[in-house]
Amino acid sequence: MRILITNDDGAGAHGLTVLHNIARELTDDVWIVAPEMNQSGASHALTLQVPLRYREIGDRAFAVRGTPADCVIMGVRHMLKGHPPDLILSGVNHGANLAEDVAYSGTVAGAMEGTLVGIRSIAMSLTLGFDADGLQYWKTPLAYGPQIVDRLLSTQWPQGVLMNVNYPDLAPEAVQGIRITRQGRRDQGGLDIDQRRDPWGDPYFWFAFERRRSDPPEGTDLRAIAEGAISITPLSMDLTHHPLRETLGETFAQPVNTMRTRKSGI
Repeated sequence: MRILITNDDGAGAHGLTVLHNIARELTDDVWIVAPEMNQSGASHALTLQVPLRYREIGDRAFAVRGTPADCVIMGVRHMLKGHPPDLILSGVNHGANLAEDVAYSGTVAGAMEGTLVGIRSIAMSLTLGFDADGLQYWKTPLAYGPQIVDRLLSTQWPQGVLMNVNYPDLAPEAVQGIRITRQGRRDQGGLDIDQRRDPWGDPYFWFAFERRRSDPPEGTDLRAIAEGAISITPLSMDLTHHPLRETLGETFAQPVNTMRTRKSGI
């Protein structure tokens, strides 16, 4: 099995080293194509207005001056052209990718791009910031990651589906099992704008995300992590809301009167 790994935290991120170790538990044929710079929050952006450049940073390892989606395309269509990977792993992200995070996450976007090019893809993230002592439990994805990937690969996936795996901020022995979940939704009251001033007195801004415990609905990725479990959420690239599509089909079944008088007078 050939595995391509990427991330959004950059080629020097510790989580990428963890993911490389996970992949090496499954095969010796592992390739790294990761962003040269941190691309957190880049979502599914592609670099279209400037040329892409990359450099070799190790054996079967490359840093691309671009986004996670750029990295997957370069890896599949250039570095591994003629012998594409059988699996794409993205992560392990420094921080959870839950609920609406999937709309912004470069980690998830790396797996999305892999799915678009027809390769089974898994995104992995480690929850950070809730441990009272500030500990980061990187041994948890190392302990569970290979078995999770192995079990996922033993299952047939529909085309257009990727897997989003999130690990809780707990030591391996404290993890409360593995749950198959649905995407949750956070209280957006936790998002704030922190305004500051630079040495010249000009304002600048940071998006500030408050880390807080909540009581999310049962069955969601948020609930699994809140209760100390690993969350696995199958995500679909099809964003169509099918029930509303059917309703709108009935609404627009009759021809639209294009001769209706415009009240605006335009």
